[in-house]
Amino acid sequence: MNHKGLGRRQFSVGLGAAALGGFHLAHAQSEGRIVLGQSAAFTGPAAQLGVQFNLGAKLYFDQLNAQGGVGKRTIEIRTMDDGYEPDRCAENTRKLIAEDVFALFGYIGTPTSLAALPIFTKERVPFFGPFTGAEALRQPFNRLIFHVRASYYDETALIVRQLTNLGLQKIAVFHQNDAYGKAGLDGVTRALAELKLAPVATATVERNSTDVKMAVEKLVAAKPDAVVQISAYSAAAAFVRAARKAGYGGTFYNVSFVGTQALADELGKDGAGVVVSQVVPSPYQPSRQITREFLEAIKKGGDKVQANYSSMEGFLAARIFAEGLRQSQNGGKLTREGLITGIESLGSQVISGFPVTFSSTSHAASRFVEMSMLTGDGRVRT
Repeated sequence: MNHKGLGRRQFSVGLGAAALGGFHLAHAQSEGRIVLGQSAAFTGPAAQLGVQFNLGAKLYFDQLNAQGGVGKRTIEIRTMDDGYEPDRCAENTRKLIAEDVFALFGYIGTPTSLAALPIFTKERVPFFGPFTGAEALRQPFNRLIFHVRASYYDETALIVRQLTNLGLQKIAVFHQNDAYGKAGLDGVTRALAELKLAPVATATVERNSTDVKMAVEKLVAAKPDAVVQISAYSAAAAFVRAARKAGYGGTFYNVSFVGTQALADELGKDGAGVVVSQVVPSPYQPSRQITREFLEAIKKGGDKVQANYSSMEGFLAARIFAEGLRQSQNGGKLTREGLITGIESLGSQVISGFPVTFSSTSHAASRFVEMSMLTGDGRVRT
């Protein structure tokens, strides 16, 4: 099945039921339903990230629900489109909390998650599995936030290590002009500083923009060995194409948030050799248990789901959330505090072959990072 245009289609996910507001959620839970709230990009230049993550998570929850859910409760995701814009995400978060969702789940992006941060912190609503590795959501420690993925510091450290091991020391950074871009730039700068190096040049692109002309001119002129890209797939693809057209012959490295399959779809044959760091196991290699479960779930009922890194991350986040939810059951009562302590009580264990560690002082489950490379035919290999 061809999913190349999936992220560009109009996307709508609903509960298929009347909105739950205020006291109604407690009634809904007593009827056996847990409602999670997700604000994400479902339209715009970053749409594939939200679409695919949501489809992967929903794939897991739907099949779990078909087996009776957790403690005889089904899990549903209420979605709101923020177009990857912080102001819209903040408003969505207020609405979701006003509707009394049990927890927030699978937010997409750093600037959007940071816009939601003071809102869910004030209301004491758990925030699980954001699709971002920004340090600003990890330090200082916030007991409400749970991370499934490794941090951008982890990703950029591996990228810099791989480049310098290859003898490539002239490294430039092309980054989004916002909190996400700064988080990635900080990671690269930090990793280079440990080797007494610094970026040879940096240039920016605005969020949700593909206007890369000035950035290309600046970075190509610096003649770097490699360019580390900290942006979403549309801008990253535009930069690769324009830089190559301008005569740049070096390599391109991206962090996982770029959206690997979306980037491959955008670049086509121009994607050959572009590298992306990954924070979840390959969705294409069934040697890992979580990948086998993911691919089997698609076979059973995921005809809308493309097997890629973004949908895999949604599936994995849902799998780990459900495990924490199982630990939070207390005489049939379900509370947000119970969910927090339940996830913390998971400790160090392997869930579907994926090692995670949670505790009362650390909510960063994983430091797993590996590298992948795009091929010229729209595929990804690790």
